[in-house]
Amino acid sequence: MAEDRVREASCACGQLKIRLRGEPEYVSSCACQQCQRRTGSPYGVTAFFLAEQVVSHAGEAAQFRRTAESGNDLTFRFCPNCGSTVWWEPHGRPGRICVAWGAFADPEFPPPQRLIWTDHKPAWVGAPPGAPEFPRGPTPR
Repeated sequence: MAEDRVREASCACGQLKIRLRGEPEYVSSCACQQCQRRTGSPYGVTAFFLAEQVVSHAGEAAQFRRTAESGNDLTFRFCPNCGSTVWWEPHGRPGRICVAWGAFADPEFPPPQRLIWTDHKPAWVGAPPGAPEFPRGPTPR
């Protein structure tokens, strides 16, 4: 059963981990300049989970808090050893945990359902087939 599945995301060195039960609420790609800088790629991919889906987290996490272009604050949890961002709290969406898609290292993990902040994307980047694109942030879920 999908609700019983526990997924684990971790940093590159494996020191920092988070385990979550069930499927993500949704998955989103973001091409804003802050996500580009955070990931070192043309966009970040985020899996949104409800906070109640967190089973556990382990390891030492460093924190970085910033204000997004939307005006909402985000607190990122990343590994102090390897620097990988694993999860963050979107303060504008209480009760949710965002997890870096790549931290699951699972090619079967659900794909993004949209691409946001396309005003900042390179011309060669696009959303998955059928997924909408938004020049800025989307309408809140």
